[in-house]
Amino acid sequence: MTHYDLLIVGAGPAGSFAAELLASSGAKVALFDGRPEGEPKPCGGGVTSKALKAWPHLLGAVGRTIRELDLYSPSGKKLHLELDEPFAIYSRLAFDSYLRDRAAEAGAQVIYEKVSPRKATRTDEGWTITTEKATTYSGRVLLGADGANSGIGKLLAGPLQPSDMEVAFGYRAPLPEQGEATTVVAFLPRWVGYAWAFPRPDHVSFGIATTQDAFEHQPLDDLLWQFMVGYYSQASEVQQKFWRPKSDPQHQAIRSHLELTAERYAARIPGLNDKTWETRKVCGDDWALLGDAAGFADPVTGEGIYYALRSAQLFVECFQLGAISEYEARWREDFGGELRRAAQMRRRFYGNFWGAPFTERMIEFAKGHRGVRRVLGELVAGDQGYVDLKRRLVKSALRPM
Repeated sequence: MTHYDLLIVGAGPAGSFAAELLASSGAKVALFDGRPEGEPKPCGGGVTSKALKAWPHLLGAVGRTIRELDLYSPSGKKLHLELDEPFAIYSRLAFDSYLRDRAAEAGAQVIYEKVSPRKATRTDEGWTITTEKATTYSGRVLLGADGANSGIGKLLAGPLQPSDMEVAFGYRAPLPEQGEATTVVAFLPRWVGYAWAFPRPDHVSFGIATTQDAFEHQPLDDLLWQFMVGYYSQASEVQQKFWRPKSDPQHQAIRSHLELTAERYAARIPGLNDKTWETRKVCGDDWALLGDAAGFADPVTGEGIYYALRSAQLFVECFQLGAISEYEARWREDFGGELRRAAQMRRRFYGNFWGAPFTERMIEFAKGHRGVRRVLGELVAGDQGYVDLKRRLVKSALRPM
């Protein structure tokens, strides 16, 4: 039985990036990818400019650079944003494959087998794990990077509660036959969350993200179909009617075509509550959790790729210093406060502000104030945090043009 320095379960962005960094520094790494071949992770695939600036090599993956997008308020008001800092949209199949290949090129051994968490055992030399093919591997350190439903995370840190989870679901659909495929984010009426349309090189990713406790499948699926049909039929209109049921022949024809061509997906994503951030522990002397497995995703937007990569980087720095247990303090100091603040703001972000939904007011102010538009652009880019978001928005709105 081959013995490794580290066993990494999960070959998404967190696991693959950690494997690349560790193998590059001389560590003996086994990276386990148990997903069926060719099956992408359900995800919008947006990578913020903050992440692209931190790790420019991400631009080497095949994707689409986004320099402008349309934001829609719950009532349908449109705001066109031209971004000072572009972000990128990737197919998760292409993005994850790119990072996994980099790990292999750095010297990590990629093992295409699913790990059974119930058969992970602590030993005198560290850990042994057994795959579903009944193959056993041993290593000094065990890393869980196996997503929001992490079996390794449940084993080592305990399960997350339903209130700590969000739901994302949607459809992969063809690019429009005519006109440009625009990038759209539309805040939902009467629901916590938003819908998106993210064009990729060969298709459009449509989706809705909301909290698990607010999730109702049929009403939200109906909303998403309204959004999709509206995207193809009248995306150029100033007052978009996304959220009104369509009954005219054109809309019925669009829906009928999409029902034949769209591919559905769904996933759970972490959205930890404020109190969970206080108690959640994601490492020990010989184990750690990374990315979604640790709960590292923005509770307002669901964005997790930046935190997946940053948590991998922080862990590797601690491992190289021989101080794995310091990873707990490092992630809390680095981005833990921002994620906890987002958890505190989640309901308020989608709640009322000056007599209307905050998302409605935010877009109304931005339409008339360049400073508010700049703050929103920085929020999309990942450069504007939640700690002072409302203060900056109000200050910009009250400042003379």
